[in-house]
Amino acid sequence: MASKPPSGDPVQDAPQVAAPRHSAAGLPAVAHSLRVAQQQMGVTRAARTLLKVNQKDGFDCPGCAWPEGDHRHTAEFCENGAKAVAEEATLRRVTPDFFAAHPVADLATRSGYWLGQQGRITQPMLLERGAGDGDAAGGDTGERYEPVSWERAFAIIAEELRALDSPDEALFYTSGRTSNEAAFLLQLFAREFGTNNLPDCSNMCHESSGSALAETLGVGKGSVSLEDLHQADLIIVAGQNPGTNHPRMLSALEKAKSAGARIISVNPLPEAGLERFKNPQTPQGMVKGTALGDLFLQIRIGGDQALFRLLNKLVLDAAKADPAVIDEAFVAEHTHGFEEFAAAAQAADWDETLTATGLDRDDIERALAMVLASKRTIVCWAMGLTQHKHSVATIREVVNFLLLRGNIGRPGAGVCPVRGHSNVQGDRTMGIFERPAPAFLDALDREFGITSPRHHGYDVVRAIRALRDGDAKVFFAMGGNFVAASPDTEVTEAAMRTARLTVHVSTKLNRSHAVTGARALILPTLGRTDKDVQAGGRQIVTVEDSMGMVHASRGNLAPASPHLLSEPAIVARLARAVLGPASLTPWEEFEKDYASIRDRISRVVPGFEDFNERVARPGGFQLPHAPRDERRFPTATGKANFTAAPVEYPELPAGRLLLQTLRSHDQYNTTIYGLDDRYRGIKGGRRVVLVNADDARELGLADGSYTDLISEWKDGVERRARGFRVVHYPTARGCAAAYYPETNVLVPLDSTADTSNTPASKSVVVRFEQH
Repeated sequence: MASKPPSGDPVQDAPQVAAPRHSAAGLPAVAHSLRVAQQQMGVTRAARTLLKVNQKDGFDCPGCAWPEGDHRHTAEFCENGAKAVAEEATLRRVTPDFFAAHPVADLATRSGYWLGQQGRITQPMLLERGAGDGDAAGGDTGERYEPVSWERAFAIIAEELRALDSPDEALFYTSGRTSNEAAFLLQLFAREFGTNNLPDCSNMCHESSGSALAETLGVGKGSVSLEDLHQADLIIVAGQNPGTNHPRMLSALEKAKSAGARIISVNPLPEAGLERFKNPQTPQGMVKGTALGDLFLQIRIGGDQALFRLLNKLVLDAAKADPAVIDEAFVAEHTHGFEEFAAAAQAADWDETLTATGLDRDDIERALAMVLASKRTIVCWAMGLTQHKHSVATIREVVNFLLLRGNIGRPGAGVCPVRGHSNVQGDRTMGIFERPAPAFLDALDREFGITSPRHHGYDVVRAIRALRDGDAKVFFAMGGNFVAASPDTEVTEAAMRTARLTVHVSTKLNRSHAVTGARALILPTLGRTDKDVQAGGRQIVTVEDSMGMVHASRGNLAPASPHLLSEPAIVARLARAVLGPASLTPWEEFEKDYASIRDRISRVVPGFEDFNERVARPGGFQLPHAPRDERRFPTATGKANFTAAPVEYPELPAGRLLLQTLRSHDQYNTTIYGLDDRYRGIKGGRRVVLVNADDARELGLADGSYTDLISEWKDGVERRARGFRVVHYPTARGCAAAYYPETNVLVPLDSTADTSNTPASKSVVVRFEQH
């Protein structure tokens, strides 16, 4: 039998601390996966469910967006994938009796871990009065969610939306787990309603990647396939921790390594998975493992642009002696802006680069030798590159680095932004974007006979400002945990409480359900693991992985409650309630049979022609990518664009450190699976700050002492995260790290990346006040 959820909140600020580990996966990962699965699902259900994860006839893992190959292992999941599945397929239930026993004021005091462990929500719930968060909002601390019918829930949303002075007073947020079908319907509804206010989780993670790649290559997505990784000579993994965030990537790196690839890790923190990977799918891997990294560049936070700029200078210098170092034919035929880029690169300064990066000259020269020896190079990155003020410029410099040697549109080479949630890329492809391309809107309008708004909507940061300033009044979230995921926690929570209505389409409880508008709805939905049966029969949904592969997902479990609706059904019924008979869109048909949604997608979204036929093939199909497939670059110049921007890196005042927010190993985004970070040696707690031992001694921060973190930014507002245990840790000098969402309070709302407006969560200047 599965265990009951915890009755009391565990203490999270008194962890046990041991030395960090130097290998990832192996037998401990297998044992932990099985233990969590058994606790949540029971033995039989766990086996039946896990064997369907990421299989061609099964369901897509609700965790990360890492792709699957043609030949799949029977256990095609990682430790964190098993945790994600167990959390969704749990036998624990949150019923109306639970809400009756727990007023919203009580829920607001609970940790994210405790809330998530309570189980699946079984019925629609309504909070009718007050601002929800009891004492903080001045409301009745006894206010509770109460059961509500689906019909009444949709009527309330329709009532509030119709009462708005403008459609732009509504916000429609989307999480990356939403299927292609549900995402397409949500953006269609929003635009037929009259707004482009479609903020999504991409705004907080890879928006910088999309901005940089769209400008330089013409496509805001990665250009490599899984096979390309296997064929590469050199793979640079920058600002990313595959061992925790995308563990199945380690198998791809192991395969590349066995074929002769070399791997450089660029990160302020040593990451166990990139030191040694113990592959649990092979006997040899379990025992011995594979040393993956050939070079670890322990870079100072925010120094990546300076590193790649200097590497580009050194490549240009090497070409003076050997012109073949640069792919001159590619540069001449396919690129624009080389001269301006080259002049900026030649101006790169060794001393400035060593200051910006904290690296030794010898390490950079070792990296250069590996770069020059490689004919096929891939650069992979994640949040460590995308969440700084100068992130877009940094990723443009990465593109410069690859263009210089022709590493775009060549097998085994290219750009590889590694996405998070399993369909975050697909949601954007389906039109979840506050700044849609005119061509997309034109196609949508032709297909449905509507007139979509052309003015830009709000992204996440602008949506929070709009709520704060009274310019938005209704907030609707398709999945996710908006309050916990967003920056500047106190500002975000206060902004949410100003709303007239907040709505969350959810499978489980999270912090956002306890920080509400004057009215609040929780709409429980099917998960990836659940069978989806509609009037037209059993349904499939589709997702797009991090490398542009689109495939089907089929749940195999009985739904957690007979009162659940699927995400497409929720959007379709909402649209009918709000738009009424004046809408000519066949919402009822879309709810009955998702194939009818895919037929419409095939006529609106390029690359999805014959969608139903192609997705029926085992493994799905790959979307076109002009730079990769044809060396064609649909940019403003018609070519791949070299760029030149001033080198930036964070300034660090005396007595301060540069903090990056990060995930624990027992965590996926804001979902907390447990209180351990096994690879970093942290057990039983989350309120820790990792500080280099030499920095800690200079600042008087004893290992095991407790401190408040106070962020410093130009607005002069004090933002404080209280009660963090100091852990002496081998991070780069001048740098510190702590888990989010606990440290999101330190990230100012207006501290964002240029161009992309992504919160700068990886470069927060902090000082310490000890207890």
